[in-house]
Amino acid sequence: MTALTIWIVMCFFLALGVFGLVAPARLIKPFRIVAETAESRAEIRAVYGGFGVAISVVLALAALDIASIRRGALVAVAAALLGMAIGRVVSRVVDGPQRWYPIWVYFWVELMAAGLLAVAVQQQ
Repeated sequence: MTALTIWIVMCFFLALGVFGLVAPARLIKPFRIVAETAESRAEIRAVYGGFGVAISVVLALAALDIASIRRGALVAVAAALLGMAIGRVVSRVVDGPQRWYPIWVYFWVELMAAGLLAVAVQQQ
């Protein structure tokens, strides 16, 4: 169960990362953000694309237990996901109500993935 959970979360990050690198403007469109400049697309590619791919690599290494990094990698990625979910809650408090999609859909995906990884850490 643990390895399968890690691979599932890894695939999510890999898909997000590749999408962010290939089509940054399309990735952020549901959030009503427009990426009109090279600088804005570079930021999206870095934060969504590069980060997503990097996290997927860390999770793949954790799934394979390369260099015994699994526990640390899972804790780090779970913390990053939890931080993203918390950021959405803070935005709700500061900015007011938001549409269900994409904000709260991603909130639940982040929260569930963080929880799955936390369970995987406990199974170590």
